[in-house]
Amino acid sequence: MTTTTPLLRSIGLATAAVMATATALVIGIPTSQAANTTEGMLCDTTGDNGVYNLDATSGYVSTPDGNSIYMWSYADSGRPFQLPGPVLCATTGATVTVVLHNQLPEATSIVFSGQTGVTADGAPAQPQYATPGDPTSALTSLVQGANAKSGTTVDTVTYSFTAGAPGTYLYSSGSDVTKQRQMGLYGALVVYPSGHSPSDVTTQANDRAATTFSAAHEYLFLLSEVDPALHLAVERNRTFDFSTLTPRYFFMNGRSMPDTLAPNNAAWLPSQPYGSTVHVTPNSASNPLPSLIRYLNAGSVNFPFHPHGSDELVVTRDGAPVSDTAGADASYEKFLIDAGPGQSVDALLTWKNEYDPNGSAGTTCSDPNRCDSIPADVHLPQLQDQIVGPGTETWFSENPYLGAPGGKGPIPNQMIQNNECGEFYQIAHSHALQQATNYGAAFGGMMTLFRIDPAGQAGCTK
Repeated sequence: MTTTTPLLRSIGLATAAVMATATALVIGIPTSQAANTTEGMLCDTTGDNGVYNLDATSGYVSTPDGNSIYMWSYADSGRPFQLPGPVLCATTGATVTVVLHNQLPEATSIVFSGQTGVTADGAPAQPQYATPGDPTSALTSLVQGANAKSGTTVDTVTYSFTAGAPGTYLYSSGSDVTKQRQMGLYGALVVYPSGHSPSDVTTQANDRAATTFSAAHEYLFLLSEVDPALHLAVERNRTFDFSTLTPRYFFMNGRSMPDTLAPNNAAWLPSQPYGSTVHVTPNSASNPLPSLIRYLNAGSVNFPFHPHGSDELVVTRDGAPVSDTAGADASYEKFLIDAGPGQSVDALLTWKNEYDPNGSAGTTCSDPNRCDSIPADVHLPQLQDQIVGPGTETWFSENPYLGAPGGKGPIPNQMIQNNECGEFYQIAHSHALQQATNYGAAFGGMMTLFRIDPAGQAGCTK
């Protein structure tokens, strides 16, 4: 148990600001649905009967320290550049077709990890060699691809497959993989169990009913890294010594902290549409279902991700339910989720604990059996230490416990209140602490917040 630090105070202020702002332009989602898509994972809806048209293209992303980095990525054809590529969603057994249009100055391709029976232009997807059909010659690509753009001529290749087992998978370049994946050619493929979809009120992480979760609380953490020296070399058409590759930025869904806290499709991040904030309430009889977080590694090293305040139940790894040798459910709780390069982990989040000024005898706890009184040795800061300025002063209670605003004392006049619901925030970040920096400066990189609202508090967004 910890009290709120100045870092948490500043993060809480940033979160309150960005979570209150959204834009109606939503990548892959009709404008009419924009009001419901500021948080959580967004499935790409541009596919017509499972057919997606993706451009391999180039653009720029911004970092919180003011840098602008040249990137490659996938984008829906005819739509602006984005990083990462669109989240492709399917159900087990459905046919998925992806038409790749190569807008880049070199050949590229797509590998759909974890999927079997993939075809490329109707033929089995298979490795390509300098001498066609001769595996003793140099490997040129893991699968058939599209040639480099020549003038106005854009080459295409069509991939098709039947979606496999439910889970989270990486799709990424199969050509010059070390370079092209680092440049940003990756995205997430999410497969739901047959009979389920992200539009349901509830759905499942895999085929086991025990993995049922609230579809309104589904989150994706697509983790990656960037060495800006490589990106500058590619932008300027220069050679690069890959033995010197040194990542300086670490992304969650194409953003670094504090941009990870901004809502989906934030107007000031036009090329980085996906946020990473998790927003939950404690589980109770009236809120029984857990949330789901999908961890996916598009980098070259392990990203040991650590959320504070609550374990998570690992239920699926790389599209396979966690099982013992007899095939029985062997899901396990973890406080650190570690996904290796190309791997995925699906974990259920059940927020169980809640503190309350009245303890277990109070009525504001979501579950009296789980509620504890605030320990007597915890002293909240004086009022003057809760005012943040100068300028348009804001007020943040620094109270690390859930509860109604009235339980934390009066709010000063003419102040902007930031945790108006009595909510609190827990940090979630890479435990390899360099990965929680922006070019070595803390705090940044792979870091976000879990926002936890008190159950039943009027005015809180669930």
